[in-house]
Amino acid sequence: MTDSGEVPGGTGTAPLLLVHGWGSDGEDWAPHLPALTARHRVLVPDLPGHGRTPAAGFELSPLAVAHRLAAELHRSRTGPVVAVGHSMGGQVVTALAVEHPELVRSVVTIATAYGGDPARAGRLPGEQEALRREGVAWALRFVRGAFTEATPAWVRARHERLMAAMDPAVLLAYREAMYLAPGAFGLRPAAEGYLARRRCPALGLHTGRPAARWEETTFNHPLSRAVLWEGTGHYPHEERPAELVELLIGWCARTGAGGPQG
Repeated sequence: MTDSGEVPGGTGTAPLLLVHGWGSDGEDWAPHLPALTARHRVLVPDLPGHGRTPAAGFELSPLAVAHRLAAELHRSRTGPVVAVGHSMGGQVVTALAVEHPELVRSVVTIATAYGGDPARAGRLPGEQEALRREGVAWALRFVRGAFTEATPAWVRARHERLMAAMDPAVLLAYREAMYLAPGAFGLRPAAEGYLARRRCPALGLHTGRPAARWEETTFNHPLSRAVLWEGTGHYPHEERPAELVELLIGWCARTGAGGPQG
């Protein structure tokens, strides 16, 4: 996990933990780091089986990854963090907030991989079998379906390149853990039960109105809110990086994690 270290002089801000999604890596956050590290200590992992972190020796599930990150946060003496996660990373930071609440000041999820339509349950086994049979070819079709006309060419090229380099077995294991395994909370009924245990402030950035409206019904803290960015694809943090930085800085100020206010 890369760690920018404490902000020189100390600003009283909470550290940020930035967690990428399925088939991606920590470089997702490169465009955001100059502005964020000027204000916050920022920690960026590559999840097991992604980027520079091998899969061997790790259980490939959001919950297991959350426990691993909790151990690293304890070792790094970060104190409570603002935990930010994209897609599958949203499941990871949600599990971190639920299972290790002492480590999470607030949580931010971006186009997150929970709360899916229960109708997907019938399709998921077939999708898993197609991924098992076709490997990266299936994963590439899947990721191309996550783009819109507004998705910049560099974002498209980057995520196609990353997905093409993934081990299909890793992709398969994480999808199983997100949606089909015992304890999975990717689909809406299970997500509602799990999110009932999330007590910290939560910011949900969504690209579709139904998902945003649904998540608003799950909030347990008065500062929680949902934000809607219609017209973006599945990678809004990379499609609109400056706006994402502004959103995070504003969220930290709103929740008291942004240091003294002038």
